[in-house]
Amino acid sequence: MNNKIDCIGLFCPIPVIKAKIAFKNINSYESITVVTDHSCTQQGIFEAFKNYNCKIEVEDDAGIWYIKITKL
Repeated sequence: MNNKIDCIGLFCPIPVIKAKIAFKNINSYESITVVTDHSCTQQGIFEAFKNYNCKIEVEDDAGIWYIKITKL
């Protein structure tokens, strides 16, 4: 399962909070993808999830970032 969280137009820390809530509700090897138009969200996600057992992948598509967080 891959859940998308639309955070277009939202400033930190809102995307990070939404990601943490969604992450708690998924099982191992499931993913959430945070979709954002603010580059600072990427750093916020990396910092917030540094102690979580997860894998983070980032894709930039013309100023829209897709930050995929997979629970391990």
